[in-house]
Amino acid sequence: MENVVLIVHLFLALGLIAVVLMQRSEGGGLGMGGGGGAATGRPAGTALGKVTWILAIAFIITSITLTIIAAQKAAGTSVIDQLGITPPAQNAPADDLVPPGGDLLPPTSGDDAPLVPSAD
Repeated sequence: MENVVLIVHLFLALGLIAVVLMQRSEGGGLGMGGGGGAATGRPAGTALGKVTWILAIAFIITSITLTIIAAQKAAGTSVIDQLGITPPAQNAPADDLVPPGGDLLPPTSGDDAPLVPSAD
């Protein structure tokens, strides 16, 4: 189903590109530059304008349909789940959080004395 909608969507895109390129460049297409269109409430004056509106509406409908299909297929899954990668353990050992020198807090002044005295 998704492939059929995708193929129709691609054909609509190509058709829409072709119809827009065939229109007049003086602003007569889709109501631009004083012609009829959605802004004035009058229908488009040319057949190419009408075909453009039909293709554009069909393109938007297939876009929404593809979005809905993709959302249904991806419900409750993430990219990491699809790749099959196991995430690292959530609870890291406390030893990993201690810096190499063993001091938990940086010195408070220039004499390199830690803020908390060691229990030695």
